[in-house]
Amino acid sequence: MANTLPEFEIYAIRYATRDAQRRDHFVGGDPHDGPMPMDYFIWVAIGPSGAYVLDTGFTAEMAKERKRTHLRCPIDSLKLVGVNAGDVRDVILSHMHYDHVGNFHKFANARFHLQADEMSYATGKYMRYPKLGHSYHVEDVVGMVRLNFKGRVEMHEGSVEVSPGITLHPAPGHAHGLQVARVHTRRGWVVLASDATHYYENMATNRPYSTAFHIGQMLDAYRILEKLAPSPRHIIPGHDPHVMKEYQAPKPELEGIVIRLDVAPVGPAPTFPQIGR
Repeated sequence: MANTLPEFEIYAIRYATRDAQRRDHFVGGDPHDGPMPMDYFIWVAIGPSGAYVLDTGFTAEMAKERKRTHLRCPIDSLKLVGVNAGDVRDVILSHMHYDHVGNFHKFANARFHLQADEMSYATGKYMRYPKLGHSYHVEDVVGMVRLNFKGRVEMHEGSVEVSPGITLHPAPGHAHGLQVARVHTRRGWVVLASDATHYYENMATNRPYSTAFHIGQMLDAYRILEKLAPSPRHIIPGHDPHVMKEYQAPKPELEGIVIRLDVAPVGPAPTFPQIGR
């Protein structure tokens, strides 16, 4: 008899936002410039083997420094879905940009899953260049180095299963060592893309996000997402406010704060402006 994979519940917690323009989100700008706000999320998958957190957001202090609107502490907000940070044993870091690895210190008992390429990149020669180093906060990077010395960082080299029903896959481009998480749910495999595609539109129109280490790899990462997911609506972008319109809150009082991703979307699929050739 074949083994049956566990089915995880997946929640996205919206913890910050910022005003932005379309030109901010595409290499080369955008001919249809206008408002295009950005949301910030962390994600948590809950199943028989426990809770697995993907990314850890940024602090209120970092929000002030970077001029973001901080709505709530993402780690404290895990309690909204019944998870205490102290009980979490596994945290997956898609990459180490400031908005994905801040607050790591709030997980006192977790080990951190990271691609080895990302640690090499974040501590390597390219960080001398402001265009690339600006996306990292040096104290976060140093903090992860210290945790590695304590044996609390699992550095993977390629795709890996961290638990039955959760697999990690390299999808570089935005950052050299970026990885995505694929989670088995009641509606099949859901791919948490994080910054492999910031918005639905980046991937759907093959127009990469403006912060990139390697544009060609970022385009290839879109193809990786397509192969991992049963359909485009099983791919969850990292910063798109539209996901809050597609998916329902687990209960009314969490409207606008938490959505559940292991159930089918109820809102409309996104649409995009037509870009002339």
